[in-house]
Amino acid sequence: MDDLPFQKITITGATLASIIQRFSSSSSDVDGLLFGHVSQPTPSNLLDDDDDSLSSSNSPSLVATITNYYCSGTISTFYDSLGRLNESAIRRFTGSNSNSNSQQQLLGWFVGRRRTRLRPSMRELAVSSSFSNPKALISLNNIGDSKPNMNLKFAPCVFVIFTTPLTDQLIHTHEHRAYQYRRSSLRFEPRSMDVVNIGPAFRVHYGAFAPNAQFPLLPRVAAGDMEVGEDSKSRDCLSSLRRVSKEQRGLDMCAEGFDVGKLKQLMGLEAARYTMGLEELYTKMLVKLEGLASLVEKSSAKVLEQEQRNIKLRNKVAGLE
Repeated sequence: MDDLPFQKITITGATLASIIQRFSSSSSDVDGLLFGHVSQPTPSNLLDDDDDSLSSSNSPSLVATITNYYCSGTISTFYDSLGRLNESAIRRFTGSNSNSNSQQQLLGWFVGRRRTRLRPSMRELAVSSSFSNPKALISLNNIGDSKPNMNLKFAPCVFVIFTTPLTDQLIHTHEHRAYQYRRSSLRFEPRSMDVVNIGPAFRVHYGAFAPNAQFPLLPRVAAGDMEVGEDSKSRDCLSSLRRVSKEQRGLDMCAEGFDVGKLKQLMGLEAARYTMGLEELYTKMLVKLEGLASLVEKSSAKVLEQEQRNIKLRNKVAGLE
């Protein structure tokens, strides 16, 4: 049973949101089990040279993907105060997990604590150490199998902490940090946790997207074809369209050529080339907003100064001075 390091830990956005919602809606701290799979992605830095010394790394690159979880809504549900596992409880929890299948295995566990540091405790270290026990590894990873698999390579070594800020905040936030427990060193090692369906890295999945329906063109009606009763309504509609068109031209002028028709170029494989131009546009817009804010600040100061003058004049007229 190898103790290989993970390059990173990934989790689907739906699973992460579900864990946070389960934690935030609970009346106390929670813990639970994490399920998924371990894979070895294809390296992108391939070299033509046969010299191994020129390669970036000779060790395999492994990624742990979390796709499902179980949470009972309370704490210490499958272990005791000393960190010893309750295998019958884990089997019961895993059996009640309807989304688990043969492609998933037990990757580890998580804990949700309110207003605490993002650091593992001694008890959590003991629980992860119990998970890495060879006997527990064979027993837990063969839940539901008729024949035990004795060639298991990965222990349930993933551990994720969820917590809330130490102080009260106006915006309710949650923080999390992922670790891998290494049996060779008997300690936690932090790992980056990526959300696989949020961010620029997920745009390639929509590279072949094309809309099936387009907005219909507005028909142009001649003035002679209008009925007498619809004349005023049609004029109002045409004036509205002209006003919208004028506003759209103004927006296109501010956007410096980035009209709505070019938004489709921000999707697909050529998105990176247009992203830089959009970022430059955003920077220019920020500069313009900063100038407008400065003008507003100066005008507000002048309004306040004029208001103070008006108060003095009122007092002088009323004979208060």
